[in-house]
Amino acid sequence: MGKLNAAIIAELTEPGRYVDGDGLYLRISPSGGKSWVLRIQVNGTRRDIGLGEVRHVPVRAARLEAAAAKKLAAAGIDPLEERRRVTRVIPTFEQAAKKAHAEMVKGWKNGKHTKQWIKTLELYAYPKLGKLKVDKIDGPMIRDVLAEIWLEIPETARRVRQRIGTVLDWSYSNGFRQSEAPMRSISKGLPRQPKKKGHFAALPHAQVNGFVKQLQSKPACASTLALEALILTAVRSGEIRGARWDEFDDDLTLWTIPEDRMKMEVEHAVPLSHQATDVFRRARALRIADCDLVFPGAISGSTLSDMALLELVRGMDVPATVHGFRSSFRDWVFPVSTNGTDLRL
Repeated sequence: MGKLNAAIIAELTEPGRYVDGDGLYLRISPSGGKSWVLRIQVNGTRRDIGLGEVRHVPVRAARLEAAAAKKLAAAGIDPLEERRRVTRVIPTFEQAAKKAHAEMVKGWKNGKHTKQWIKTLELYAYPKLGKLKVDKIDGPMIRDVLAEIWLEIPETARRVRQRIGTVLDWSYSNGFRQSEAPMRSISKGLPRQPKKKGHFAALPHAQVNGFVKQLQSKPACASTLALEALILTAVRSGEIRGARWDEFDDDLTLWTIPEDRMKMEVEHAVPLSHQATDVFRRARALRIADCDLVFPGAISGSTLSDMALLELVRGMDVPATVHGFRSSFRDWVFPVSTNGTDLRL
């Protein structure tokens, strides 16, 4: 039974501490404010824990709060840390991903990587994990996300795995999770991926002409024109999707890609053939006002996604990837004999 009650507390006015019992004190400040303080031992260290002002916490409630705190301390749990944990706002996976990305991007130089990092999570992780609190995401949930793409798009799946792990580890380091991401055990629960053989799947160069004609028979839009331009210029997907009108000369015969958009970070000049120039002229006829992108995505002003080109190729039922057209181009430009002898004159 405590020593203090409502009547005694109301009469007390002198600044100082007044014992209620079992480590609970009433503290009166020099200004007259009255509050509760609990003095206990937490893992061998003395702690003073505030339990609130008397006007908000009556003596009975203060004793209950003190009893609960002492119970936690007896179990080796810091009551203050437990209070912070309970009151801490736990972000969803999507919110945590955006915050982690915003912090990490400051140290990245590759703009393409910056966009791809969050884009892969939007495409493959958000549908199942995006709205879940990060402290509720466990190994089986992560495995379910990866299992859908693990064998179909192995390289992308590995990137998704790594990025999910990064978001959850960031959450752990910020106190939003009790443990790091269990990525090692998750990987063991997934089937072995086939070893990558050779280069990206590519069409024999003799079949590319027929593919382009089939592509041209489709209604002209950003994705069909971008893919045709990619085939004719042999540039990478990111370079064609990020193409801007100020990179071209007036008559569309020369395209100069700035170094910050090149993988090797070296400016690249691309002389355009008559066929390539024609593609860019068709794209210019479809130009969106106030948009500098040559091949904008469905949302005005946004960059066309890599998946848009890949899905276009898949829809045409050919055994090739978007990047594989660079291989087709190389085979056409640098023919070699079966014994490796260069056949160029």
